[in-house]
Amino acid sequence: MDRFSFLNAAHSQLIEDLYQQYLKYPDSLEPSWKAFFQGFDFALENYGDEDNVQYVQAPAASAPVVQQATQAASNGEVPEHIKKEFKVVNLIEAYRTRGHLFTKTNPVRERRHYTPTLDIENFGLDRSDLNTKFNCAVETGMKGPATLQELITHLENIYCDSIGVEYMHINNVEEKDYIKQWLQVNENHPSLSANEKTEILLKLNQAVAFENYLHTKFVGQKRFSLEGGETLIPALDQLITRSSQLGVDEVVLGMAHRGRLNVLTNIFGKSYKQIFSEFEGKEFEEDVFSGDVKYHLGSSKKIKTASGEEVSINLTPNPSHLETVAALVEGICRAKVDDKYKDYSKVLPIIIHGDGALAGQGIAYEVAQMMTLEGYRTGGTVHIVVNNQVSFTTNYMDARSSTYCTDVAKVTESPVMHVNADDAEAVVHAIHFAADFRAKFGKDVYIDLLGYRKYGHNEGDEPRFTQPNLYKTISKHPNPREIYKDQLLKDNVTSNDVIAKMETEFKALLDKDFDASKEIEKNVMDVFMADDWTNYPIARRGAVQDAVDTKFDLEKLKALALKMSTLPADKKFLNKITRLFENRIKAIEGNSLDWALGEWLAYATLLVEGHNVRISGEDVERGTFSHRHAVVKTEDTEEEYIPLRQISESRFDVYNSHLSEYGVLGFDYGYAMASPNTLTIWEAQFGDFVNGAQIIVDQYLAAAEEKWKIQDGLVMLLPHGSEGQGAEHSSARLERFLTLCANENMVVANITSPANYFHLLRRQLKWAFRKPLIVMSPKSLLRHPKVVSPLEDFATGSFRPILDDPNADPSKIEKLVLCSGKLYFELLAKKEELNAENIALVRFEQLYPLQTDAIEAIFEKYSNRKEIVWAQEEPENMGAWSYILRNFRDTGIQVIAPVPSGAPAPGSHKMFEKNQNNVINRVFDRNDTPAKRPVTA
Repeated sequence: MDRFSFLNAAHSQLIEDLYQQYLKYPDSLEPSWKAFFQGFDFALENYGDEDNVQYVQAPAASAPVVQQATQAASNGEVPEHIKKEFKVVNLIEAYRTRGHLFTKTNPVRERRHYTPTLDIENFGLDRSDLNTKFNCAVETGMKGPATLQELITHLENIYCDSIGVEYMHINNVEEKDYIKQWLQVNENHPSLSANEKTEILLKLNQAVAFENYLHTKFVGQKRFSLEGGETLIPALDQLITRSSQLGVDEVVLGMAHRGRLNVLTNIFGKSYKQIFSEFEGKEFEEDVFSGDVKYHLGSSKKIKTASGEEVSINLTPNPSHLETVAALVEGICRAKVDDKYKDYSKVLPIIIHGDGALAGQGIAYEVAQMMTLEGYRTGGTVHIVVNNQVSFTTNYMDARSSTYCTDVAKVTESPVMHVNADDAEAVVHAIHFAADFRAKFGKDVYIDLLGYRKYGHNEGDEPRFTQPNLYKTISKHPNPREIYKDQLLKDNVTSNDVIAKMETEFKALLDKDFDASKEIEKNVMDVFMADDWTNYPIARRGAVQDAVDTKFDLEKLKALALKMSTLPADKKFLNKITRLFENRIKAIEGNSLDWALGEWLAYATLLVEGHNVRISGEDVERGTFSHRHAVVKTEDTEEEYIPLRQISESRFDVYNSHLSEYGVLGFDYGYAMASPNTLTIWEAQFGDFVNGAQIIVDQYLAAAEEKWKIQDGLVMLLPHGSEGQGAEHSSARLERFLTLCANENMVVANITSPANYFHLLRRQLKWAFRKPLIVMSPKSLLRHPKVVSPLEDFATGSFRPILDDPNADPSKIEKLVLCSGKLYFELLAKKEELNAENIALVRFEQLYPLQTDAIEAIFEKYSNRKEIVWAQEEPENMGAWSYILRNFRDTGIQVIAPVPSGAPAPGSHKMFEKNQNNVINRVFDRNDTPAKRPVTA
């Protein structure tokens, strides 16, 4: 079939339209038409006035291409040499699109075979065409027409050597052209000076020799060796240097454990003796910190690059959940941009992935989707994959369905370079591209370092159990230093004497530090980003119980409340929004402020005091339950109006996130880690949804201070309460948070008063230290008529961890009922209905840490009681009961709660009402609405 049959019936106007489209947006054209016009341009420019171009009615050479194309189409005649030109254009496009499938990028395996190949026969060409010159060669960066053989060699060098490039999935024409031109310089090969090559060898020697030394001195100990991927070290060194030349002042790096010790020593300058001492398993100096394994620790340093620029570099501490740290890196970088640099180009996020983790863990996708989002972008991230081709023991063919582990890059139209990790110069060249592209376009770039893992998952693991043939090859394979050393000797860049001196001096340094490590009695923990936390010392034990002044002047408070509740008169808003804000003003004038106003006042007062506020999460701009309305839009133009930005120069940011909990919570935790002066809030749409981000809670919020001496003031708002909405919209799993509480590592609260909430939020930034705050925030209480506070409580009060029963007469109290959250108001309604003067209802607003002195005072006050109970709406095996029992077991406390259950709440609204009424009635010793199963008492 004629591949150009599409021309035969083409209408002249159609060709005219298509050609104009081709001139403006060539990539929007159907491929065959695009190839036709490309080829016709070349042919017309070079052959248009030659005698051998024959048309039935040949127009002048200067006539528009479209006329030539139309005439050729009308007559069904396209000369053979022009057809060949088209075919060569198609060949060029194939190299750009599919050349990465036919590269020399795998150092230890034979590449998978893909069809069709790039053989010229697949493009309608044959060996007789190899010596024919084609004008389209100039399209590939060649200086003029070239033979097909020359062109193929040129394309092979660019696209099929040690670097495979994927970029044709990018729709942005400017980005695609930039990459195309970048690759064509020196045929996508580096041009390095002798000094630059020697520097690469030096970093390779450090990487290889350090691993070898650990292998001989600490036999069998886990270190998660970088061996097989040692070119990561010169890659990072060059990336930091190149980026600093392009304007980067600070780097934040996240990586898992493999190769981390090598990065700590040879990039971050951690002393070898400190690493050796950690291998001895000594205790850390500070007894109050548990510390962590050596390959999870972080570091922050200021370094001078080889080119003389000073750069701050940070290695983020990480748990074994491999991709988790990526979200934190992005959040840290965004905070540094917002607070310090005001320029995305000044801060560089680098994330080092494993191939299995990048392909297999969902957070990689969640983080990738943040790239251009207003609340989460960081100006582009350089992703480096240390590709071992094995995930623990799983072969790469079983680790993913995609062709490459980096295929998530296609989601954001980010370029990918697949590089043979044995080719040190190719690795450096790819890294230079990453730095250049990121600086130019502010987008993510992926570098896939295709290497191997010399040993098993750890050094005590036997990899031959699962990959016997692969590890036969690896055992005989020279390391990247030896390969590069031989190359430099062959090219006369260096000599054996210079190399021997380099290796001897480095070995002597290692020996000296090894001996010195024996003298260290206890290890010292590096503090991550210590400079950012100079003014925030870690809290002494008990400091979270100290009283904190959170008051605010009453007149100023009222003025702020009115100002932020007044919409501009020159903008038209929805009638519902107008009424809502009018009602807020009435509430202020009536001195009865609800939850939303209490929250707004906390933000407003912090803003005018010079703090920043950031709120992030699903639907946080208006609030899931339409209570917040931090962002309102005009009715006609949808222009955004943010009232809290009108009251202060401080920054108030509120962002609806994409539908992610794990990634966004990690991002905001990282943001708070780098911005202690900002009230950073992540809100779940429903409290249950934090289930999907449990790793961040377990590994960071609960444990980071003990493991890494890291403080973080993140606030988590988790809508919580049983209101008949089923199992998935009721419980924020209070029991999980309370189980994780120890050593004053965080604060867990269940607030029922707008004023108390106001003081709780203000306390977060009034403390001289930072602790995570978990708030079981309300749903139905957002509009409950009794959940209001007068302005005086905001102005003159303070946070109250325990709220006593305001109407109880201690002499009459026989039953002391302790509770928390929404259930209090249901119990209160029943108490008022029954006029039950013998029962006192005491609210625990702060569940952890418990304020024991206030609780003891309550117990003393109601010393005539005959019984004490904990009442909760959560099933007995959930909620706070187990925690309460642990802390009050000597009081004889009993529980009133729904029976134990595997689900947090029933799906039937009627069953919910029965259970809830049963709990309430049992508190008041009434059994007139029994549940199907008895509750525990």
